[in-house]
Amino acid sequence: MSGRWIGGALLCLGLLVSPLAPARTPGEVPIGAVLRDATLQGLNGPSRRLAEYRGRPLLINVWASWCGPCIQEMASLERLAWREDRAPFSVIGISTDDYPEKALAFLNRSNATIRHFIDHDQQVENLLGASTIPLTVLVDADGRVVDKIYGAREWDSPESMQLISKAFGSQRTVSNR
Repeated sequence: MSGRWIGGALLCLGLLVSPLAPARTPGEVPIGAVLRDATLQGLNGPSRRLAEYRGRPLLINVWASWCGPCIQEMASLERLAWREDRAPFSVIGISTDDYPEKALAFLNRSNATIRHFIDHDQQVENLLGASTIPLTVLVDADGRVVDKIYGAREWDSPESMQLISKAFGSQRTVSNR
């Protein structure tokens, strides 16, 4: 069992104890700043550059296959991505798993359709501020971080839809690419 796994599990469980936002990670882009470009290593599809998502809002969910709260919210992210009445934004996932095969096995079991990437070297994890997971980052069409939501939630609930609508505006379609 790796130290990163144990540390990550403790951080994931820490959300149950403290509702406060976690400490900043090295190189973290704060709310209001533009995300730097990074290569996203493909997990259930090809690799892409973060900059390729510019031009439309982006919801990024950071998760791991060993994180119970992360797994709990995954189905709601899928439902969100396929809603017909949603604002135009892309939905992607970034796994922080040490072993890509475990993350991919989970995606295969859950029949995931949204694009997922793996973060081998913690570059994207640190960039987004994922010192605890799950973390969902809302990014506007210009690449500016609008909000960071720590902890699991039902992403297709009325409350979450209102949060997303407020962050991205009230347009009408979503892409899962």
